[in-house]
Amino acid sequence: MYFSTLADYFEKLENTSSRNSMTEILADLFKDAGINEIDRVMYLSLGRLAPLYEPIEFQMADKMVLKAIALAYGKKAEEVLKTYKKVGDLGKVVDKLHKNHVKSHLSVNQIYDKLYEIALEGGKGSVERKVGGLAGLLKSSEVKSARFLARIPVGNLRLGFSDLTVLDSISFAYAGDKSKRKEYEAAYHVRPDIGWLAREIKANKGRIGKPHPVVGTPILMARCERLNDAKTILEKAGTKVAVEPKFDGFRLQIHLKRAKEPKSQRAKSQMMTRDEKGELVPTQVRLFTRNLEDATFMYPDLVKGVLEQVKADEAILEGEALAYDGATGEYLPFQQTTQRKRKYNIAEMAEKIPLKLFCFEVLFVDGKNLMDQGFATRRGELVKLIKEGDTLIVSSESLVDDPGKLEAIFQDAISRGLEGVVVKKLDGVYQAGARGFNWIKFKRGFAGKGLEDTIDCLVMGYDSGTGKRTGFGIGSLLIGVYDDKNDRFQSIAKLGTGLTDKEWVQIRKEIDKVRSDKMPARYEVDKLVGVDVWAKPKIIIVVKADEITKSPMHTAGRNSDIKLGYALRFPRMIEFGRKDKLPEDATTVSEIAKMFAGQKKVKLNGASEG
Repeated sequence: MYFSTLADYFEKLENTSSRNSMTEILADLFKDAGINEIDRVMYLSLGRLAPLYEPIEFQMADKMVLKAIALAYGKKAEEVLKTYKKVGDLGKVVDKLHKNHVKSHLSVNQIYDKLYEIALEGGKGSVERKVGGLAGLLKSSEVKSARFLARIPVGNLRLGFSDLTVLDSISFAYAGDKSKRKEYEAAYHVRPDIGWLAREIKANKGRIGKPHPVVGTPILMARCERLNDAKTILEKAGTKVAVEPKFDGFRLQIHLKRAKEPKSQRAKSQMMTRDEKGELVPTQVRLFTRNLEDATFMYPDLVKGVLEQVKADEAILEGEALAYDGATGEYLPFQQTTQRKRKYNIAEMAEKIPLKLFCFEVLFVDGKNLMDQGFATRRGELVKLIKEGDTLIVSSESLVDDPGKLEAIFQDAISRGLEGVVVKKLDGVYQAGARGFNWIKFKRGFAGKGLEDTIDCLVMGYDSGTGKRTGFGIGSLLIGVYDDKNDRFQSIAKLGTGLTDKEWVQIRKEIDKVRSDKMPARYEVDKLVGVDVWAKPKIIIVVKADEITKSPMHTAGRNSDIKLGYALRFPRMIEFGRKDKLPEDATTVSEIAKMFAGQKKVKLNGASEG
């Protein structure tokens, strides 16, 4: 496939806001691409060169791309910058300055290989080589191809769809509908590599088996269902369950692969990460966050602990990292733990705020896949895997078969400042990327004076503001929750409280980094609550509210007959930017429905007692 043909598909995708239309266009692209290029086509369609978890990054800012545009078209840097300030998009700058309308005969593979080479450039003189390499590609491409090539290095292709939309499109290509999505998604949860998945499905004419875990490839983390009653939890999870503390830290997935090959062969099989300087380096340990971010270089103390305490050559395990005060022996609040998430002065901060990793899951050990084993079996393997040391700790566990005892353990956890407890079904398998009753989060949902539990909301956009906030450029946020059945984000509130003047200014700057020209295709928002500035689905905030109500304004769980959706009454933000979470980790519509039903029950009980 010529890259110019791919650019034609990109233009079609850019010009539609209908998710169904996007799915059909992507299905045609999937069928059109050859087996030797389908993985690269999928990566490029998502504006990248590799899966999210691979450390293959361009490390190019807008200014570097503007230099490449100036070099490609023989323009002065000042002229290019002036055009950019006027149109605000690198692709549109190319449209203004590019004069070559003859289609290039460069293939997708040729373009991809050159972009990959640019991304891998490092060391002295790498900036000049990156700029020169991109300039060469822009100069040799016609205007449409160059428009999209300019956007790819800064991660702003602006096509408006996700990996999950691609899964729908592949299903559509083979079945004519989305009926195979569930099968493909289950495979994706174990191997979240859309390029690999597309190639395997195409090679096997629409079929995909259950992938085996691979050390170095993160598995999408299992998630909890949420209940707030001990008796109901035991009815769902079994007569006897395991109960673990619910810590408030960073959830991490740890991949260990000790080098066993001779040095001459090691480069092909060893995992890679980026160090504090951004250079690619080999590693025996990789740490992944819930949103597939490689956080290895941020936590050298955890890497050291894994190498010293894990008794295996290869392993995949999970845990929660918490900041620890060595002087007092106390675990620190989440706000202090977040100080460890940084790009600079890492060694100093590791000394100042050391971390402990509470391990609660093991999924793979020395060639043995444990994901389909019951939790009791996995727990036994975990206990054997971790030896005593200063950094890794096997999370405590209680076996419970009585609602009263479960309630007592929960109350004890709350009294110690924990979020609550996680209840695990003893024979439950590990449900990668999914919520299920194999894991249940026991947290209070409603106590009559407001929602006790917090809600993770997606920032969908903001209004410019009136009165005093006119000067801030922002007055309120439109926030939403996740409709996991239809892969959409639906609005649930407009939020304008809980922030200082300084915080409003800072938040506007953060949202502007992910602003969108139009409402993203996965958003479902009523015209009554549109915003001045839309944001791509990137930022999760933590919200508290007094109550969940029904409203004709918002679309969360909207009933098509009554036209009422869920809404938050008096929402206020308590934390901005949970960077350890994917957009799809936002609270789901079904969870909101359960919280809504739960608060009604509490009110009725309260009334009857009065």
